[in-house]
Amino acid sequence: MNTKYWTAFSSIEQLDATFVRRLYNYFGDIETAYNSKLSDLQQIEGLSVRRAENFIEKRKGVNPDKTLDNILSRGIKILTYEDEKYPYMLRHISDPPTCLYYKGDLFSCNLERTVAFVGSRKASFTGKESVRKIISDLANTDVCIVSGLAAGIDAISHQAAIENNLKTIGVIASGFDFTYPSANKWLYEKIENGCGAIVTEYYPTFQPIKFRFPQRNRIVTGLSYGTVVAEAAMKSGALISANLTLEQGRELMCIPGSINNVNTEGVYKLLKDGATMVTKGEDILNALDWEVALQSKQEQILSDIEKLIFDIIEVEPKGFDEIQAVTKMDTDKLLICLTEMELSGLIKQSEGDRYSKA
Repeated sequence: MNTKYWTAFSSIEQLDATFVRRLYNYFGDIETAYNSKLSDLQQIEGLSVRRAENFIEKRKGVNPDKTLDNILSRGIKILTYEDEKYPYMLRHISDPPTCLYYKGDLFSCNLERTVAFVGSRKASFTGKESVRKIISDLANTDVCIVSGLAAGIDAISHQAAIENNLKTIGVIASGFDFTYPSANKWLYEKIENGCGAIVTEYYPTFQPIKFRFPQRNRIVTGLSYGTVVAEAAMKSGALISANLTLEQGRELMCIPGSINNVNTEGVYKLLKDGATMVTKGEDILNALDWEVALQSKQEQILSDIEKLIFDIIEVEPKGFDEIQAVTKMDTDKLLICLTEMELSGLIKQSEGDRYSKA
């Protein structure tokens, strides 16, 4: 069974995917590659002797059968580089992972309709709401939202996908023994239990160390036909993802934001350099040349006061006092009206007890 040799390789922290693929391509068989002698490795042109010796030494402490058992006992599924089901788009990046470990149902996601959303962990309210709005435009389609399950734009992208009946793939920068950040535990559970899949190239015991996050980004963009950048400072992980998108020959898209926000400086640079501007879901479909039937939202018959409230919050969220100042309604009646609209799914409360369209 070849899978155990792929997992044995991936359990050695000092090795990377490039090294493993190099051996696999040279020997043509992963079992032969794993059991190779130092004298065999020294025949591979350009392979560092030190790296070869390091592999031989680290291999002594690894039992391939146990590495596979450790994964399966945790309820983790595996795709290897030689598996026919390995995602097509990911296989065609310059540095594809040799193992993909996942939880959930990866193949419930349409891997031919994948789009990544990336952005700042310290996203602004406006940035988050822009992502929500654009993803809601794609509701009830077979588009799959890919992101990195970090705080900020990542989390809101996964959440918006779930809220709009879209599948979502979360790519994490550690093994499954860790949930990072811990505040996203509920998202992990939602995605695993019917909303898509969580994916990683890392063996379960690997910690979310800093250098693994940029490595993770190549999988986020590599799984996707295009990447949407929501907010990005000039030096940020989102800009790394943008550059990876271009290197991989995929479509780069950006959501414009406030010119006063430091996290939009990178976005406007990308737009000036030719990235596609996205202000609605249809822009993504046009950029990727996808024909996806967008379901029109059911029109509801609104009362005059509900229409007025909609007009008040049309441009940006408003607080209770601001709405009351325009409607001239007494406090009790306005509270009842806002509550009914919220229960009907017309509006929602957001940060700072402000109301916006749902």
